[in-house]
Amino acid sequence: MRNYLIALLLICFSHLAKAQNSSVSGTITDQATEEKLLGVSISIDSVIVGVTDNDGRFDIKTSAGSHIIEFRFMSFDSFSKLISLNANEKSVLNVKMKSNSKELSTIVISAGKFEQKIEDVTVSMDVLKPAMIESKNTTTMEDAIEQIPGVNVVDGQANIRGGSGWSYGAGSRVQVMVDDLPQLTADANDTKWNFIPVENLEQVEVIKGASSVLFGSSALNGVINFRTAFPKDQPITKFSLFAGIYDRPVFEINGKKYDLKFWGSNTLMNSGYSFFHSQKINQLDLVVGANIFDDQGYRQGEKERRGRFNMNTRYRFKKIDGLSAGVNFNTMTSLGTLFFFSENDTTGAYTPAANTLSDYRSTRTNVDPFVTYVNNKIGSFKLRTRFFETINKNNTSQDSKADLYYYELQYQKTIKENLNLTGGLLKINSVVKSELFGNHDGGQIAAYLQGDLKWHKFTFSAGGRVEQNNVDTVIDKVIPVFRSGVNFHAFKGTYFRTSIGQGYRFPSIAEKYVRTNVGNIVIYPNNDLHPEKGLSMEIGARQLMKVKSWSGYIDVAVFRNEYKNMMEFSFAQWGKFTDPFIGNGFKSLNIGDTRIVGIDASIAISGSIHKDWNVSAMAGFTSIDGKQLNYDSAYVAKVGGLINAMGSDSTNTLKYRSKNMFKGDVSVQWKKFELGISFRYSSRMENVDRIFISGLLDAAFPPGLGIGHYRQYHRHGDTIYDFRSSWSISPKVKLSFIVKNLMNYIYMQRPADMQPPRQFVGQVVFNF
Repeated sequence: MRNYLIALLLICFSHLAKAQNSSVSGTITDQATEEKLLGVSISIDSVIVGVTDNDGRFDIKTSAGSHIIEFRFMSFDSFSKLISLNANEKSVLNVKMKSNSKELSTIVISAGKFEQKIEDVTVSMDVLKPAMIESKNTTTMEDAIEQIPGVNVVDGQANIRGGSGWSYGAGSRVQVMVDDLPQLTADANDTKWNFIPVENLEQVEVIKGASSVLFGSSALNGVINFRTAFPKDQPITKFSLFAGIYDRPVFEINGKKYDLKFWGSNTLMNSGYSFFHSQKINQLDLVVGANIFDDQGYRQGEKERRGRFNMNTRYRFKKIDGLSAGVNFNTMTSLGTLFFFSENDTTGAYTPAANTLSDYRSTRTNVDPFVTYVNNKIGSFKLRTRFFETINKNNTSQDSKADLYYYELQYQKTIKENLNLTGGLLKINSVVKSELFGNHDGGQIAAYLQGDLKWHKFTFSAGGRVEQNNVDTVIDKVIPVFRSGVNFHAFKGTYFRTSIGQGYRFPSIAEKYVRTNVGNIVIYPNNDLHPEKGLSMEIGARQLMKVKSWSGYIDVAVFRNEYKNMMEFSFAQWGKFTDPFIGNGFKSLNIGDTRIVGIDASIAISGSIHKDWNVSAMAGFTSIDGKQLNYDSAYVAKVGGLINAMGSDSTNTLKYRSKNMFKGDVSVQWKKFELGISFRYSSRMENVDRIFISGLLDAAFPPGLGIGHYRQYHRHGDTIYDFRSSWSISPKVKLSFIVKNLMNYIYMQRPADMQPPRQFVGQVVFNF
């Protein structure tokens, strides 16, 4: 076998071994910013021969004589020149490339783990830039991604195109990543949004649809990838601070107003500080960030304090071209009190139900060593590793310590500029020691390969993955998943795409083994839980637009997602009379086969109405129809003759989904001033767990949680507006005033969980 591999490598790379006796070298920079450009494609006589390294440098060997050398890079005008080389001559050519001001593209990496124009990818993607995140004083990334069309977060669980409902702190069909490394915890497979370094973001990339081939089990429903920034040629230092106060919440239901302010004449505030610095120090790239946050909470008894520190390093070796190594680090400690259920939907909307508050202290740390080697001839190798530790302590005997060890070796090769191959091997180990889940070991091994080919006006993408998971001594079978897609550049600025992808998700340790209670609410284990499978299909189109100074795009996609053995938490009465945990609570079930169909549309536009007036706007609409396909046989689960886990709606509509979502944002900039307003609308959840409206919880929480009462008089959706304004006093100082929940609209996101009232925030940002 070894001899066959050696022979194959010799055949693949023999064309690169031709003798060369002359060379041309130099550095490629951005003409406007003088930043060195990484990854510029270099061709000699129309044959691609290499790319620039991390410092924008290149050194190409070629034969003596006359040649046409060409440099090409996304978002820049190509540059070509006729050069003449004598035998053994070493020529130096430094090039300044000009940015193409007509370029409408956004460059993304997540779709294929290499740089592509977003309109060339074969799946639906959205990108969120850091400017909007900063301008809205985003304190956790959970708030930021709520503005992306088709994406919402319910109780910390990310949901793309209705793929997930409400799951209490365990399991995710969306893979959340930072720089391609998973952020899901080892025990619950959930995301700690406040752990993601908001202060250091290049952009947020969201893939909609099954992405298990490249990103593994938890990418059944999509991927949210937070990309951090490397240092520029000039050092950057940023410091920001803010303070906010909560307004008086007033709630009206059935024509009657309720004053929900429980804090009397006091003032409830939150405040925070963040720091960011990036710098190149000779061969070392260094990024340092920190954040402190203190929130007194808008619900009685709820509070949070946290501190976060992160550092990214990369060393570029001088003596070995293309070799770099580094360690990324992020740690956070937080403490506070968790709020689970409101006392009722009126006078006690911001008061906790009996015995549902719990004090906690948690520490999360990841350490990510990596090595990267890029060689123009043989391709690039990336070794990425991670140690991710989560420690949770609380006053309810639910302590847990979960360690995740991640190893991935990735190989990538571009062949003749139009074919990109990406393959990899990975291994994940999980070690959980917990009062909450018990002690368990888990793991995953996988191998994947994907190819992306550009041919004339077409882009083809296809890939596959094999994966095997285990928990303790239970080893799952080897599972293959596949995906493919096509993108067709039909006309100028017009792109059509279609894709189909399989997905697979193995149950988390928490979903299988959790056994605890929150006050009178019980969370039950289900050791019989089976993995779920999915199939995602879509057809979409993107139209780029440019009229004079205005540019933008329209994107529309229709999709169909199918799931077998879908796992969902159901809230009902569980346990036998002899069970000390008998009561009302959650249990994860395989509810059977489901289907979600829908449409996703978005538009973005920006331009100038006057030389000093700049306008940008975006809007997105998502409509879904989620159905339980074998409702009667799989979804009605009677346990001990008590009560079933059916929903409040007698139809087969999936629970905890909003059928329609509409989001938008408009900003206007005049000289040093900027005003902006954003909104998000979610239609009423048609179906929730039946127990919430049946009155059976009233015995556990007298006089009742009021959920049925709320739904009776709250039959429409929820629209939330946020306002922002800023004044750039100088290039180094910006003042902002922000109003979150502008209309002071009081609403439940999920049952018994009232959301924040209006909040006034002042912010100042310093740039050095």
